Formats: sequence, structure tokens, C-alpha cells
Amino acid sequence: MNLRGIVAVSGRPGLFKLVGQNKAGYILESLDAQKVKVVANIANSKLSSLEDITVYGNDEDLKLVDVLANIAAYTAEVPDAKADTAKLKAFFNEVAPDHDGDKVYASDIKKIVTWFHIIKELPLFNEEAPAVGEAAEGLKVEDKAAEKKTKTVAKAANVKAPGKTAQPPKKATTVSKKGV
Repeated sequence: MNLRGIVAVSGRPGLFKLVGQNKAGYILESLDAQKVKVVANIANSKLSSLEDITVYGNDEDLKLVDVLANIAAYTAEVPDAKADTAKLKAFFNEVAPDHDGDKVYASDIKKIVTWFHIIKELPLFNEEAPAVGEAAEGLKVEDKAAEKKTKTVAKAANVKAPGKTAQPPKKATTVSKKGV
């Protein structure tokens, strides 16, 4: 399951795909049928990547990716997020038996079920997540290209035109008007 670039935004319902970034914030596209693009302000909004979210566990925290994979492999019908709280808790006990029942609230379970219903039809749900090494290699290649470009620009700034000598920059002078 490839959840890279899928985020939840504090104060906004649903899930969003991270499209880009500008001065004002992050450019997001909603994953619903309307495909609305919004800008989430960096100062006011908190973005949480689904890849990084964990669920409280008894011994150790459970990754949301693993919980969603268990829900996808669940043989019976996945309940709706508006179902009875007892039914949702019983369902969550089956798909995430090691979760901490005291710390994981019914609202958290409803949110996870809602997210599952949003992303289950998307093609990225069946894709394999890129390996950490592949992502790091991609960054290294981009970093090397940027470094090479920086060196080229630096060399171009130091090159003298043929037949001309470098002149020192002129000193700035200040003129003051007295008696005006």
C-alpha cells in the first residue's frame, strides 16, 4: 500500500493528496470526487502523513498502514463509520487486536474507517510503497544535480571575457545638500 503524499489536515474533513508547496503553504487536492484544490497555510494548518500515523498499542504502537492492510484483508463487510460504537469497537478488535482499548477512542476508529472507505478505491491502495533506499537514491541524484548546477553558476560568475581586464567596483559616494 503506497500512502506517500496522502495527508490529513487538522480542521478539515477527508484526505488530501500533497501536490506541491508555495510561499503561502501546501497545495493539496482532495481525494473525493470533486478534486478541489486548496492551499493549507503553513502557520495555521497541521498536516499528518498517513504513512507516519500510528495507533496506540499495548506493547508498541501499530502503524496505520498495517491496520489499513488488515482492514483490506478483512473477509466480512467493513462497517460504515456511522455504525454503532460497539460494532465499530468489535470490528477494530478483530483487525487490530494489539491496540490499546483505553487510548484508542471511538472517534479514532471512526476516522480510520472513514479514511479506509476513501482510499480503498484508489489505485495507490494496491501499489507497493517505494523502498526507503529508492527514495534516498532519488534524493541523492537530485542533490548531485543541484550541486553541479551551483558549481557551474559559480564558475560562470568568475569567468572573465576575453581581452578585458577586471576592474574594481566603483566606490559609492553620498551627496548631502546643505542649506536647502
